[in-house]
Amino acid sequence: FARQAKLVADQQPGHAGSALEHILKVEGDIRQAAASLAPLPRTAPSEAPTAGPKPKGGFGVAVRTLTDTLARGVDIAVARITLTGFDTHGNQQPTQGRLLAELADGLAQLRSEMTRLGRWDDTLALTYAEFGRRPRENGNHGTDHGTANVHFALGGRVNGGLYGQTPQLAGVSEGNLPHAIDFRQVYATAIDGWWGKDSRNVLGGRFATLPLLRT
Repeated sequence: FARQAKLVADQQPGHAGSALEHILKVEGDIRQAAASLAPLPRTAPSEAPTAGPKPKGGFGVAVRTLTDTLARGVDIAVARITLTGFDTHGNQQPTQGRLLAELADGLAQLRSEMTRLGRWDDTLALTYAEFGRRPRENGNHGTDHGTANVHFALGGRVNGGLYGQTPQLAGVSEGNLPHAIDFRQVYATAIDGWWGKDSRNVLGGRFATLPLLRT
């Protein structure tokens, strides 16, 4: 990204229309972001980029890129790392097993590196997904989309444990599990409890926070 950002020319909008002005503003934002990624003077060996073996899988590589960037001294408020491929409806078990192993390895790597940098207590990692799953297996040895899902929270100030309730299989409506926690409660916990902001404007209402975080 830093190398490609150098190809963005510094142009003045002049009497350009609104569309061109928008493009030029985006280019300016790109140059500014690239400048912030420049290496900064390091003051401690712990701030050096990771020297271990190259991680396997795209998720591990993304975690490595993030932690190396943070080791340069770049301040990042939020980072999003994706792990795709969970949208399976047939022969699901081996695919899910591989993906969950990659997720576990990547999160363990994140914890290790942020601990090395002395920033694990300043880190909150939350998982999210676009869809839930139905508990009943379909005819293709997989499961179909549903209304409920499980999420994980990690960090040096996270209160470990299980939040919510054991899935209630009795009386499942159309194969969907009832959810015990509104996903917006997780977001409210991060916005209110981690950033110290008011989540009502973002979420369109007040949602109870979860006791996930230690002060």
